[in-house]
Amino acid sequence: MKFVKGLVLSALSALALATHAQAADKVKNVAITTIVEHPALEEIRQGIIDQLAKEGFVDGKTIKIDYQNAQGSGATAGQIARKFVGDNPDVIIPITTPSAQPVAAATRSIPVIFSGVTDPIHAKLVKQFGKNPGNIAGVSDQAPLEPQIELMQKLIPNLKTIGFIYSPGEANSVAVLGLLEKAAAEKGLKVLAMPAQRTVDISTAAASLVGKVQVIYTSEDNNVVSAYEALYKVASDSKIPLIASDSGSVKKGAIAAIATNQYNVGVETGKLAAQVLRGEAVSNLNTIRTDHDLDFFLNAKSAKAQGIEIPQALREKATQIFE
Repeated sequence: MKFVKGLVLSALSALALATHAQAADKVKNVAITTIVEHPALEEIRQGIIDQLAKEGFVDGKTIKIDYQNAQGSGATAGQIARKFVGDNPDVIIPITTPSAQPVAAATRSIPVIFSGVTDPIHAKLVKQFGKNPGNIAGVSDQAPLEPQIELMQKLIPNLKTIGFIYSPGEANSVAVLGLLEKAAAEKGLKVLAMPAQRTVDISTAAASLVGKVQVIYTSEDNNVVSAYEALYKVASDSKIPLIASDSGSVKKGAIAAIATNQYNVGVETGKLAAQVLRGEAVSNLNTIRTDHDLDFFLNAKSAKAQGIEIPQALREKATQIFE
């Protein structure tokens, strides 16, 4: 009887080990979403995918990635969030605040690792940088404003007023406006903010700044970035220089940007997501900033079109110059 009992126990142990091994080898599901597609967000997404692969989580092999783009619609972002929660993936990775907020509202149990969120505290995703209770952590791409304002002053010596176009419904943009006003005031400068709720409003908002500001500064506001070509036309026609906070906008027509390296934002996000896929609790992970990892981009063609001469000293400091 003891012999039979021993065989049964051995068989059960073997079954348990086999089940555990199958669970370990099971393809895990990763859900990624963003509010809209533009170069900066694509760099983040690629950084995430590359880092996951580097850590052994390869799409189509050890993980399955479901990527959804809300095409600029808040309503669609909400639908995507609910779909993902219904699918119950191993981790959800929302890129940008408008995608992260509906995901955060839709689940308190599925691990969420956000990326490319400028101010996650203001967006009420987490209470602090570092560890937070609950199921949410991530990576902020907020770049310090002081060096960006200093860059504006070097390019525009008579700078007095900075124009800022923003989406009042986007928490990132509202947060940046407050930080910009504070940083500008410390240097004796003013900020003239112009709201633009929709992408189609960007050109009109820019035109209303003509004659009132000496430069227009743009954050990673998704509506503004999506309409950068229209913004560039107004800036070039009126000879008001554009200064951006991301490299993609410099490619599209801004003169310069001191920007967070978006690909590296994705890499850091991928590191956090990989820990979750290995079984680490999100509450043990740190929400981090990447403001120490900055690049300097210039666009010589845009500078000429907007009536700005780029000093040689700045050219020599550039990470990349678009001619």
